[in-house]
Amino acid sequence: MAKITVTDVTGRTAADVMHPTLSTIPSTATLAEVEAYFAASTSRRLAAVADAGQYIGAISAEAFAAADHGPELTARELVHPYPTVGPDAPAAEARDIALGSDERRVPVVDAAGALVGMVAVDKTRTGFCGSDDAAV
Repeated sequence: MAKITVTDVTGRTAADVMHPTLSTIPSTATLAEVEAYFAASTSRRLAAVADAGQYIGAISAEAFAAADHGPELTARELVHPYPTVGPDAPAAEARDIALGSDERRVPVVDAAGALVGMVAVDKTRTGFCGSDDAAV
């Protein structure tokens, strides 16, 4: 099916355009594990840190690469404040947050604090990664 474009958001929620399958790293991950996470894929621009499904925060690949870190740090100590949206937030809101960041990503977190997905805009900034009209 066709990918949902960033302009086709009327009546859609963040849950409609999010990528529901994502990998996370635990807050106890070491510096080497965070490096390996980013090295494993060129599409990983934002690491979602979660413990038992609960969202802790995010680590930007760009900021991580630019910073000097001591080897004793864990993922919990590397997270930075990062905006999130709820699954019922308008897709336009999620899109705008994603497009407003270098990572083009925004975590989707439910009211209980569980990470339920990621709204990700493709590198052309024209479509949502992992979304298609059949899934909506």
